[in-house]
Amino acid sequence: MGRALARCCRGEHRDAERGAGTLLMAGLALLALLLIASVALLLQAATAASQAATAADLAALAAADAARGISPGDPCSAAGTVAERHGAAVESCEIGDAGPGTALVRVSVALGGILPDAAGAARAGPPP
Repeated sequence: MGRALARCCRGEHRDAERGAGTLLMAGLALLALLLIASVALLLQAATAASQAATAADLAALAAADAARGISPGDPCSAAGTVAERHGAAVESCEIGDAGPGTALVRVSVALGGILPDAAGAARAGPPP
């Protein structure tokens, strides 16, 4: 009788923990998916910030060249064209505020989804 009771209790103890490993692995898999999604969002934000900075730099250079007469056209429209080619939109364009022939351009790159737009700003002008 003692052996039957010992087998019964050992079996019940083992059955009480049955499936715990499955739940643990499911929780770890969910945690891994959340970490991967977070890293993907951070990479997307970093890429958009770099794209916005590049577009702002090139748009400011184009606007400064047009303001100094090196290239034809309106400086702000030149900045808008260059920014558009690089996937950005010009938010503001100021010509000559920091000195003659200078341009200050602010651009934004739309990310979509839950992240806000990435912004970039640059100033360009004649050499000192």
